[in-house]
Amino acid sequence: MKRVVVLVVEDEPFLRMVAVDLVEEAGFEAVQAANADQAVRILEARVDIRIVFTDIDMPGSMDGMKLAMAIRGRWPPIEVILMSGLYNIEKDALPERSVFFRKPYNHNEIIATIQRMAA
Repeated sequence: MKRVVVLVVEDEPFLRMVAVDLVEEAGFEAVQAANADQAVRILEARVDIRIVFTDIDMPGSMDGMKLAMAIRGRWPPIEVILMSGLYNIEKDALPERSVFFRKPYNHNEIIATIQRMAA
C-alpha cells in the first residue's frame, strides 16, 4: 500500500526537521519545503500530496495562511494543518477543511490529526 504523502512547510530548519521526523514516525512519507513559494512549486510538480502541514509565519511572497487559501483554490482535495507560535487562529478564520495548532504543538495531537485526515 502506498504511504500518504505529507508536505511539511517550515522556514526554520530545526523545526522543519522535527516536523518531518514526526510525520515519518507516524508512518507517512514527508516532503519538505522551506517556504510557501517552494511548497507551491512542489504541489504543481507532484500529484501524490494529500496533506500540507505548514507554519503560518514565513518569509516569501505568501505566509502559511495565504498558502492554505491557495491550496483550497487550486488543490481542493488536499487537507491542511496550520501552526503558529505567534498567532492564535479561531476556527471560523481558517480555510475550509483545515485545522490550527499553536506552537509548541502536541506531537500526539498532530499524529492523530494526520491519521484522521489520511483515513
